[in-house]
Formats: sequence, C-alpha cells, structure tokens
Amino acid sequence: MGTTQLESVPEPKYWHLRTVLSEALDSEFSVGEILPNERDLAARFGVARATLRQALEQLELEGRLQRRRGVGTTVAPPRVGVAVGTEQHAWPGAAGDVWQTTDCELAVPTASVADALESGRDEPVHTVRRSRVTHGQPVAAELLYIPQTSVPDLSGIDAPSGAARARAVLRELHRLELEGQDSAVELGSARADDAKALDRLPGAPVLVVTTRYIAEGRTAALSVATYRADTCRLTFGDSGGVEIHEDPQRRAS
Repeated sequence: MGTTQLESVPEPKYWHLRTVLSEALDSEFSVGEILPNERDLAARFGVARATLRQALEQLELEGRLQRRRGVGTTVAPPRVGVAVGTEQHAWPGAAGDVWQTTDCELAVPTASVADALESGRDEPVHTVRRSRVTHGQPVAAELLYIPQTSVPDLSGIDAPSGAARARAVLRELHRLELEGQDSAVELGSARADDAKALDRLPGAPVLVVTTRYIAEGRTAALSVATYRADTCRLTFGDSGGVEIHEDPQRRAS
C-alpha cells in the first residue's frame, strides 16, 4: 500500500515538543506549579522560542497549562466534569451543589431569556450570580434567571441584593416541586464580563450550558452557565443524547 500525502508530512517540531513537555508535566511538576520562563525552557529543550510558544499554546488549549496574569504559566488542575443528560434532577442550591452564590438583583433580562421564560419582555426577573471554583481557580460562572412568579413570597426579605438575597431566592424556589430539567450545550467565546469572572481574555473558548428547570408545567428557572473550555469536559449520563443542529445560519455566540 502506498504512502498517503498526509502520512508523508513530517511531524511539526512544536507538536513533538508538546509531547515531550506533556511527559515532563506528568513526571516533574505538580498542579499549580509555575513553569520556568520561556528562555530557560527553550534552552533546555534546544528549540526556538517561537516553537516553544506554539507547544505551550497547544497544551493550554488542551487544559494542561494555565497562563495567569502576573503569575506566569502554571500546571493546570484536572478538568472538571460537567454532567449533561443525567436522570438526577435537583434545584440549584440543593445539597451537594458545588456552586457558590455571589449576588442577586431584580432586573429586566434580555429578550432571548424572557422568551425562554415565557415572561413579558419588560418584566423584571431575579438574576442570581454564582461561580464555580476548583483548586482556587474560577472554572465557571452562572447567571440563574428566576421569574417573580416562581418565588412569590419574597416581599418580607429585607436584603435587596447580594449573596443573602440570592440564597433567599433559591430557598423559595425549592418550595416548588421540580418536575424535570433539560440542558443544551454550545461552544462559544467569552464575553468581557465572562472573561473577567473566569480570569480569561475576551474571546477565549467557553462551553455554554443552558438548563431549563420545569415546575408546574412551565419554565420555573433558567440557568446559563459559562465554563472555561480549557478546564472542563462534558460527561453524559445514561439518558444523555446529542442533538445536532444542521442550520447553517446557527453560529456560536
């Protein structure tokens, strides 16, 4: 059998270096450890700094490394599993929830969120902000939209905003009987506010997981969670399915 054109192409130098560096990360470095500077690494492996940068960028895309402002390049922690398609349903903030509640405000959502909630476009909803952290680093940021009709008994709570208000909103939400939930996943680019929350540059790749929580036959809450694509992976339960959108007009936001 003849050699194909693809097989005849030699392995790029940066890719070979990426393999060597990956093995070094496994054997010589621990999670969170800062790598030597580019000049020292290039000298150690006998490559040009441009080749080294390509290899480092590839390892960053794979989630092996993290580049942090003011710190340098560090060894990344293991990827966080994002469960999709699981049969276990629970309200946000239930026991075992790994998210940290940070803030809450009553505000008019975007038109797309209002349509998903089937509420009036000028009707304010409770917007709860939550974050997810692992090994001291932010890996996800969430906006949880809850219509006032889902939590009608909040009038007696004094805190107008902040974490205390957010926890109160979630407690009231738990009074509803959760009938089900469904999630959708899209690859996107970090907006300015997401990038700041996740310690990334604007435009960095992210996974956007949108979850609808169903109660009383309607969408009682909507979660839009933005995960760092370099630190997270999707895990599918037994009932998880993959829906493929073939609409050529559909683009990641």
